[in-house]
Amino acid sequence: MRSLRGAIGPALIFLAGAGLFAAAGRLPVVPVPGQLGPDFWPRLILIGLMASCVLKILEVARGREGRREPTALLPLSRPKLAGGMALVLGYPALAPLLGFPLTTFFFLLAFMRLAGMRRPLPLLATTLLGTVALLYVFVKVVYLPLPKGAGVMEDFTIFLYRLLRIF
Repeated sequence: MRSLRGAIGPALIFLAGAGLFAAAGRLPVVPVPGQLGPDFWPRLILIGLMASCVLKILEVARGREGRREPTALLPLSRPKLAGGMALVLGYPALAPLLGFPLTTFFFLLAFMRLAGMRRPLPLLATTLLGTVALLYVFVKVVYLPLPKGAGVMEDFTIFLYRLLRIF
């Protein structure tokens, strides 16, 4: 009985994933020849989520979950935890105002700094390359309409897209 309790969380997440998978199928799709629709990527991620839940449930059912050595937890830094939470919660609030590129750049910069990266050149290079990579993946590969920002920030985002030849 005790081992089955460990499967409740993954089972609930699996059910939520299945519901969201069905909901993703109801996204309005305008088929474009040669392109994946907007329902493809959410469904792909949900399939991965549900598969990992099935693996966890099987692990719990086989009784392998309790055999591992307990791992030592890192010391909890409440200020870092609060800062990370503020960044994660602030990101969707700022993206419509600043646009995806600038918000992502500042988010990555602040998050990596908070995580302990101190050297400025690798920090800026990683942030810049990460932002550009995410732009290409989301705009060119996944075809997601990302927030462009408000006012002058929208102009900046469009300028950046043209500079990077995204569109």
